[in-house]
Amino acid sequence: MHPFDDRRLIFTAPDKHSAEEFAAIHWVSCAIEAIQRRGAFFVALSGGSTPHAIFQALSSNVFRKTVSWRDVHLFWSDERSVPPDHPDSNYKMAMDSGLDSLPIPKEHIHRMHAEKGEPAANEYQKTILKLVPNGIFDLVMLGMGDDGHTASLFPHTKALHEDIKLVTMNFIPSKDTQRMTLTYPCINKSTQIVLYVLGESKAPMVAKVLNGPYEPDTYPVQRIGTKTNKALWVMDKNASKLLK
Repeated sequence: MHPFDDRRLIFTAPDKHSAEEFAAIHWVSCAIEAIQRRGAFFVALSGGSTPHAIFQALSSNVFRKTVSWRDVHLFWSDERSVPPDHPDSNYKMAMDSGLDSLPIPKEHIHRMHAEKGEPAANEYQKTILKLVPNGIFDLVMLGMGDDGHTASLFPHTKALHEDIKLVTMNFIPSKDTQRMTLTYPCINKSTQIVLYVLGESKAPMVAKVLNGPYEPDTYPVQRIGTKTNKALWVMDKNASKLLK
């Protein structure tokens, strides 16, 4: 792990499996540190193949006994406007990946009810402010789409300019749908912000985002991370191969 600039750190693994292994170990270390520090671990989960692999690892015999799961609170960084049993649901993916087998109290699992629209986004913000001290997550998990979006902060969408709310619904014209998402103000004050970006298909966008000009309306992931709360990019060699 090394600094890339004043807002971002990079960890580059030799291959996908090594990156996923590092990501799972890092997740566990964040949980243990937070529970020791303040008696609870507040994490915002994401969808995607790497989180899927992380959740499988966490529920395996290797990791399931290393964390005090009764002190873990699960939130989500974004969600599609679908019910919890829908195949596209990030909540369903996380639960099906093994998290439902862990002894996390049901009242500590805070699903985004994105199918209910803006009122549900307002309620989700209230839940965060009620339960998460100062609204600061211990870890926010993120990915990066091939278009440079992260969470459900898509290029040239309204949520990119939300500077007050922690949670909002964001209409995405390219997909003709709304999604619920954490906003930059919420993400960027988190103790740990991690982007999981693996595979050769990500390499061109990684190079544009990290080596190119700062154009966050076009590449929203560029705005993730601050000088005081740096974003960690976890990549494999294939994803990072075009970086200068």
